[in-house]
Amino acid sequence: MGDRDDAVASPRTPLALRLTDVHIEYELFAERRAALRDRFASRAGDGRRVVRAVNGVSFDVYEGESVGMLGSNGSGKSTLLAAIAGLLAPVAGEILVSAEPKLMGVGATLIPAASGYRNIRLGCLALGMSPDAIEEQFDEIAAFTELGDALERPLRTFSSGMRARLHFAIATAMTPRILLIDEALAVGDKGFKAKSAARISDMLADAGTLLLVSHSMAELQSHCKRGIWIDKGIVRMDGPINEVVAAYSAEG
Repeated sequence: MGDRDDAVASPRTPLALRLTDVHIEYELFAERRAALRDRFASRAGDGRRVVRAVNGVSFDVYEGESVGMLGSNGSGKSTLLAAIAGLLAPVAGEILVSAEPKLMGVGATLIPAASGYRNIRLGCLALGMSPDAIEEQFDEIAAFTELGDALERPLRTFSSGMRARLHFAIATAMTPRILLIDEALAVGDKGFKAKSAARISDMLADAGTLLLVSHSMAELQSHCKRGIWIDKGIVRMDGPINEVVAAYSAEG
């Protein structure tokens, strides 16, 4: 939301996030089966390649800030977001948070054999909602999907569009103090996209702190006041979103 009031970064504004010299890396194997066989047989690990996805990133984010993270594919921005969410462990450096960050998206927690109704409960539990809170919001979440009686069917019978609606309704069932979004979640046909876009705007207005990864410069400029350009695993630029977008676009 363009008129979101961001906190002024000052010593009196509480910190939401602090990243200090964060390094993240992972392994790739050229031939997975051969590499695994070699590792068990000789511990040599032929074909092993270490990818250094994030290389010494440091920045602070204050409560109330909305920060857009931009960069080309493979730049490390999504990896960094996953680490902030606690899904990846840095090999060096430190990530401090004032509250548990929530990465929007629950697709991996849902069960294909379970019904849509059952998956609503499972997905909400994965988000950290209490059973009482789930029951209180259950009917609203189910209605938001617009899937009706189809929610009685197993998830595996859903089309991709139906699954996207269910995932979106669950993922946006609560608004955390620190909200992380990796790409836009507006899904479905034209009518549902408008409804889901409105839901995202409401979440952004209510969230204390936002980090948004997107390839859409217009989306970043609409929702964020500050921009961080990640390039080859390092912070290339950190400043007002319009200035960062302009610099990034000029080089692209």
